[in-house]
This record gives sequence, C-alpha cells and structure tokens, in this order.
Amino acid sequence: MSGRDLFCQPRRFGRGAALTLVFASVLVAGAATGSLPGPDRKTPADVAGSAAPAGRHVDVAEAAAEAMAAGKSPMEAAERAVSRSGDRWGAVYSQGEYKEFEEALDGEYTGVGLWARRERDGRIEVTKVRAGSPAAVAGIRSGDLVRSIDGRKVDGRPVTEVVSLLRGDATDADAGTAVEVGMERGTHAWDLTLRRARLSTDSVTVRELADGVTVIKIASFTKGSGDAVREAVRQAPAAAGVVLDLRGNSGGLVTEAVTAASAFLGGGLVATYDVDGDQRALHAEPDGDTARPLVALVDGGTMSAAELLTGALQDRGRAVVVGTRTFGKGSVQMPSRLPDGSVAELTVGHYRTPSGRTVDGRGITPDLEADQQVLERAETVLSGLGDS
Repeated sequence: MSGRDLFCQPRRFGRGAALTLVFASVLVAGAATGSLPGPDRKTPADVAGSAAPAGRHVDVAEAAAEAMAAGKSPMEAAERAVSRSGDRWGAVYSQGEYKEFEEALDGEYTGVGLWARRERDGRIEVTKVRAGSPAAVAGIRSGDLVRSIDGRKVDGRPVTEVVSLLRGDATDADAGTAVEVGMERGTHAWDLTLRRARLSTDSVTVRELADGVTVIKIASFTKGSGDAVREAVRQAPAAAGVVLDLRGNSGGLVTEAVTAASAFLGGGLVATYDVDGDQRALHAEPDGDTARPLVALVDGGTMSAAELLTGALQDRGRAVVVGTRTFGKGSVQMPSRLPDGSVAELTVGHYRTPSGRTVDGRGITPDLEADQQVLERAETVLSGLGDS
C-alpha cells in the first residue's frame, strides 16, 4: 500500500494547536493517530511520490487544485471538501502540522516541558514540570501561573493556544529558539527566557506494587514503546502478574501496538483490516510470555491502536479486561499530498479483532465493568488467575 496508513485522531481542536494535543506528555492530553505497518513508516514527502489514492482523496485534491488556480486557499477548500464528505475522522494538515505530528509519533517533540490547565477564572496553571526540561531548569514549579508568552497575555485563552505559543507552532520553531514567558507565584511575578528543547514523550512507565504485581502504563504508542513493554515483561518478577494500563491511551503507531501484543502472545493474529476492500492481517511475533497472569485496564479514553491491542488480548483469551467501555475508534486513514504541500487524511477502511468484531463506533466492552478502584479490582482478578 502506498503512503502511510493511519488510525487517525478525531477532528482537530483548532489551527496551529492541533498537533500539540497528540500526546499527554506534550502539556495536555489529546487524541493520537496510528500508523499501520509496511516496509517502513513513510513521511509526507514519500506520499507525494506515491500513486494517488482513489475516491474521496481525488475529490479533495481536485477541490484544493481548483482553489489554488483561483487564487484561493487550497487548504481551506480541502477542509470544506472533507467536511462535505461526511468522513468523521478525515482531516487536513499544513506541512508544519504534519511534520510536527510525525515527530510526535517518533516519540519526541519540541517544547519547554510544561503541563498546564485553564482554571475556571481563566488563569493558566502549571500542573506538572518535566524533570530536566527547560522549564524545570528555570525553576518553574507545579502551581505556578503562566501569565504571558512573548508579550501576549494568556489569561482566558484556550490551553491549546497556550501550548501552541510555547512550542512556537506558528513559526515552526526549532529546538534552541527562545520564548519569553511571564510567570506568577503567589504575590511574586517575574519574566524569564526559555529555550525550547527536543523532549521525549516517555510513553511507557513501569512500577511494581507491594504484592509483586508489575503495572505497565502505556500513555500512547510512540516509536519504541512496544519494545519497552516487552522489556518490562522480561524484567518483571517470575510468574508475577502484570497489569497493562491502557486507560487514556488515545492510540499511536499500530506497529508498536502489535509489538506490545507480542510480549504476551505466542504468535498468531492480532487484527485484520481492509484498505479499499483489500483485506490484510497483523500478526504477533511467536516468543511472547503466554503464561503470566494479565489484566488490561481500559476506559472511554482508550482508543484506536490501544483498542486493537485490547481486542487481541481479549479475543485470544490472554487477558481479563477491566474498566469501562472503550472509545470505539477502529477506522483506517491514509494520507495524500495536496497541491500546496498540505496533507489530507481520509478514511479508507476499518479493522477487526481476531474474532471478527468491529470496534469502530462500538468500542470494546470489558470482561469486568469497573469505574472506581479499578487497580484494586485488577489485583483481585490477578490473585484468581495465578500466583502473583
């Protein structure tokens, strides 16, 4: 298949801030896309040299070309065409946005290392600071307020816009570029200069509970996350149970989700999917740990590639799924280059779990419904599955 196939995120929240929402470690959480496997994950430049996709892609490309010939915005014309198509997951990205998105999927982003939220009164409060980041080195702490960025007051602005300003989306700012930030802590206000840096998303975190259970939290499927899961399983205490926490995981690279599945399966089917009617399959590698007790935690924020992994573990009888119904994002997107260099991603198919279940619009129902004390419920389940 030409191009880069995607399990794509919901429609963007706004121009310029869209891709700053790709992963939770980039200030605020957002939905992610997933790339289907191929010889290699291709970039938008590769798409430009590929055979033009059929159907809606042609309609959108023609709308963009006509707008360009008339001296109008090709990107705006493409967005209108996508909207008219009724494609719930279709989206159009500028070159800069798509480049940023690609970088985020690679597990890195350019920023200052802040998480933030907007309070009810409109103030922007720092909720977390990444260790070793420019923000941390400058002494910014959780609870501090961001009052201005490059001289622009940010009170009352959407947090997505604040993220965009900090990252320099409008100018496609590189690592090392400066951003002036006005801060406030109690009665003390000060200005400082931060220099943006390349930061990793750290999408996989591992901790061990008092009873020996290993909790593997996957925030998103970025490059290398699948191998990180496999290593965490190898390092877990022998025969001890594992909790695979996929709550809030909005997706990512499907190749990484398949690798993660391989940590727990002895080969076999992970999912099937179709692209314009062409049926394909995804398979796990044959050397996974098939005996260790396993519980997968999910919720309404579990999407796309994370649902693919959940469905595989559930259908194959490998894990007990605990939590609440997942989001229901099981469609496949494919990108194509537009005349002005922007990229359109449109739905070309859907994926199914090993038993043939459709996820899109339905989600996955847990084996055990739980919306409170979910981890405690998981530990109880593990105690009944084997020694943990």
